Amino acid sequence: MGRFFLLTLLAIVFMVVPLAFGIRKSQLAYDYYKFSCPNLIPIVKREMLSIFLTDVSAPAAFLRLMFHDCQVQGCDASILLDSSYQTVNSEMVSPRNFGIRKRETIGHIKSILEDECPGQVSCADIIILAAKESVFFTGGPQIEIPLGRKDSTTCSFLEADAKLPAPSITVDELFATFISTGMNIEESVAIMGAHTLGAGHCINIVSRLYEPQPGDRMNFGFETLLRLACPTKIPLTNVTFVHNDVTPLIFDIHYYRDVLMGRGLFSIDSRISRDPRTAPVVNRFAIDQNYFFQVFSSAFVKLSSANVLTKGQGEVRRQCNCVN
Repeated sequence: MGRFFLLTLLAIVFMVVPLAFGIRKSQLAYDYYKFSCPNLIPIVKREMLSIFLTDVSAPAAFLRLMFHDCQVQGCDASILLDSSYQTVNSEMVSPRNFGIRKRETIGHIKSILEDECPGQVSCADIIILAAKESVFFTGGPQIEIPLGRKDSTTCSFLEADAKLPAPSITVDELFATFISTGMNIEESVAIMGAHTLGAGHCINIVSRLYEPQPGDRMNFGFETLLRLACPTKIPLTNVTFVHNDVTPLIFDIHYYRDVLMGRGLFSIDSRISRDPRTAPVVNRFAIDQNYFFQVFSSAFVKLSSANVLTKGQGEVRRQCNCVN
């Protein structure tokens, strides 16, 4: 009887967890702004195109901004809140958010939307739309995403410290980060493909260069280039950066090809190429871009839809950097 009771209890738990996840997600909709702000998508596309044409590094910045927002409290624009008496300390206080850019640009787009449809579009949705457009503009897939997220009234730099993954994370820690949002192993490896855009700063790679961990393999020539770019254990400047792959402005599969050749920028890049659970996925993505795009799109939707605030749980901020 005791064993039967335990099995029954476990069955209930595993039924309830997906159900709870689905309740949050089900309140998002692909046509959420159809009547409240019908020109939302054209406005965002227009503004994003203007930004992309004047700053080639912007797509990588918007994509990173989305990831860092969604990994702390869910995709709720908490990363945009400035320090104040209400929010205590901004998430930007966390060293894990070093190098985060384009927060003010989300606020600019929000101000335009406030003129078009006051009080309707959340800053959280704008962050997701900006990331979505960044992927497509740089040659990646056109991802359809549900909308309707609300903005949080709180933020936590301590939670940012705890939940934003370090460049030195293990594969198990990677799974813990992403599988909690509903991703499978393939999707967890696919979301790492966002590293195909942009660059990494010396502050995030010097520990790998000067305090190497057992089994962390790097191509000798690539390691030499990194040491030239980052010549000291304590970076001489935080401005120095190294491109993530050979095509840092294009969303493609070169990240995976570089990883397989020992030219991954971070230690987690090396680890996913050798771990028996992830190596087959890395190998497939490295030769099949269409498949990578398909899995990445699924992972993007899951990450952007997990643990979000919906109607009655948050607010639509009038200004993205402060609560109403």
